[in-house]
Amino acid sequence: MIEFEFNEPDFLGEDLRLVRQQVRRFVNEVIVPNGDEWEASGEIPRSVFRQLGEMGFLGMRHPVEYGGGGMGALASVVLGEELARSSYGGVASALTVHSDMSIGHIAHRGTHEQKQKYLPDACAGIRVGAVCVTEPHAGSDVAGLKTRAVKTAEGWTLNGSKTFITNGVFGDIYIVAARTDPQAKGSRGISLFIVEKGNPGLKVARKFEKHGWRSSDTAELFLDDLKLPADALLGEEGKGFYYIMSTFQNERLVVGALVSGTSSKAIELTVDYLRNRQAFGKSLWDQPVVRNKIAWVAAKAAAVRALTYQCAQMIDEGKDTVREVSMLKAFGAETLQEVVHTCLQLHGGTGYIIGTPVERMARDSRILTIGGGATEVMLEEVAKRM
Repeated sequence: MIEFEFNEPDFLGEDLRLVRQQVRRFVNEVIVPNGDEWEASGEIPRSVFRQLGEMGFLGMRHPVEYGGGGMGALASVVLGEELARSSYGGVASALTVHSDMSIGHIAHRGTHEQKQKYLPDACAGIRVGAVCVTEPHAGSDVAGLKTRAVKTAEGWTLNGSKTFITNGVFGDIYIVAARTDPQAKGSRGISLFIVEKGNPGLKVARKFEKHGWRSSDTAELFLDDLKLPADALLGEEGKGFYYIMSTFQNERLVVGALVSGTSSKAIELTVDYLRNRQAFGKSLWDQPVVRNKIAWVAAKAAAVRALTYQCAQMIDEGKDTVREVSMLKAFGAETLQEVVHTCLQLHGGTGYIIGTPVERMARDSRILTIGGGATEVMLEEVAKRM
């Protein structure tokens, strides 16, 4: 099979080109041969986290002094693209939630003691991270969360529930958002806490069976009189909403990378199929109406990738990216739906069979218009800045 991929940006340094090569080799040698087994079991072996951690790919954005690589946003894009090219969205989601969406809170806002305690093991893949924001009645509306944290003589007591938590069963380090000031309105009065696996007050209520991302565990959690020491508070009290919004920008960047990687793999598989599938005396690729369809979605996918790299550069330059990253999340996730469903259609009946990569990618991609900020919410963020 001839690999289909977009041209490498000229500004991507040799270090990141090497990262791409090494992650792609890992994907082809470890993830692809075992992905079906992980889909069936509903989880990824801890050894996968440790292997990537040993290679230095789970802490690329984190400080060098705590075991990280000290790199920028472009590193997250390269990692996300290559993991998504595996065609196993659940694997890509579990790994990037750990590397880019949970532990990053500690890297950016933790005290020296918190970083020293958690980051080395997280970067090494020894301990797995999860971020616990979404609640049964508060998803994209983060300001509406109801989990409470009450200050006590010993520290804090948390009560509430969290849902749709990636790595919720498998995780070791949970970043939990809770309301510390019940009198504060909306986004005010929310704080973040570090909760460790094994805390008696943290209970896994259920593990979800999902439409897609089947190889990542997703759980509903109960916080039942969960006791925490005072130093479990992450960052400043009452600033949690702003920390979450800041991390959302990176999460949405990673979604752009997942879209780019998934799109390129889906197009690659489809072009290969069309060149080899014979119908009406010639290959499907020789039918202009067919190849024009795949060319059209390839053009849209290339536009998403260009915006992804632009956003990464803006983040690395310290620019405000809320508008552009919101555009990326909305346009990218919706474009991916067109890409994967066009590819499924062009595979004919084969594309509808469970176990074929294009069928799996079509299922896995559906969540990206919802998770991390629904398309409708993202478009409002763009509109407010026009």
